[in-house]
Amino acid sequence: MIERRTLRIPGLGPDGLDIPYFDIRGRGDGPRLTVLSGVHGAEYASIAAVREFVRNLDDNGVSGRIVVVPVVNVPGFWARTPFVVPVDGENLNRSFPGDPRGSFTEVLAHHVFTEFVLGSDYLVDMHAGDLPESLEPFTIFEESPVEAASLELALAYGAGHVVRQAAEARTVAGSTCAAAADAGIPAVIAESGQNGLLDRAAIDRHLAGLTNIARSVGVLDGEPWPVRDVRLHEGWHWLRTDRAGWWEPAVAVGEPVPAAGLLGTMSDVWGEVFAEVRAPEAGTPLFLTSSPAVSAGGLLLGLARH
Repeated sequence: MIERRTLRIPGLGPDGLDIPYFDIRGRGDGPRLTVLSGVHGAEYASIAAVREFVRNLDDNGVSGRIVVVPVVNVPGFWARTPFVVPVDGENLNRSFPGDPRGSFTEVLAHHVFTEFVLGSDYLVDMHAGDLPESLEPFTIFEESPVEAASLELALAYGAGHVVRQAAEARTVAGSTCAAAADAGIPAVIAESGQNGLLDRAAIDRHLAGLTNIARSVGVLDGEPWPVRDVRLHEGWHWLRTDRAGWWEPAVAVGEPVPAAGLLGTMSDVWGEVFAEVRAPEAGTPLFLTSSPAVSAGGLLLGLARH
């Protein structure tokens, strides 16, 4: 049975906040797989993929339960806001497990974590390159007591790159994936698509990866396909600029870069280059900011370590 439900969060805004989701109950016993998308509200390829996943799903092939939330960051979705919740400008995927007495975003994270993540056997959080972001498909999992199962999810998704984040040096702290791992729930973030576009190939990649994960964990009928060759990266560098300026990348996502290789330049509004951005070690850019305008402290790219 595929049921349409709504999580109502009172106190967020004058009328509260409603988060629609699908609750899919299978014909028999099985695990609970929770699928989130739209944690960043303008990452449309991932949102489109989970909508299609449910629309094309035969609930007779489900064993256990699948909970699917197409748009978690509802305010960001309607405002077409990249990365953050527009109410307070905070990044929801740096705010988990949340705080019931915190900011708007922290309260939202608390309810999402409590209602959707806790109680799951597996979590998949679907993302894409946001409006100013180019991206090579990849998955992220966390060092944790459940990392072996998390790695299996990452491999089953089928992207060419998998990044493992160490617990003591998380580049992305406060994410759904990290909070779930801390709670003992195998989890993965899956990325496909770029620049907020409804790219058919990116949507299909998400659909295939999510379907294969669901089959691999036994919540959906069908044989999972074998894992293809992937590059496992032990952490990464997120490079930022300490001065606002015009960012011009010298590399493309997915192309390996040697240590000290030129990643791009920063220049002022007159066109004078004031910084060359170079690789701190050999790696592969998996995402980069595609907009030239970058504020002080702004993120330029993510370089996965070799």
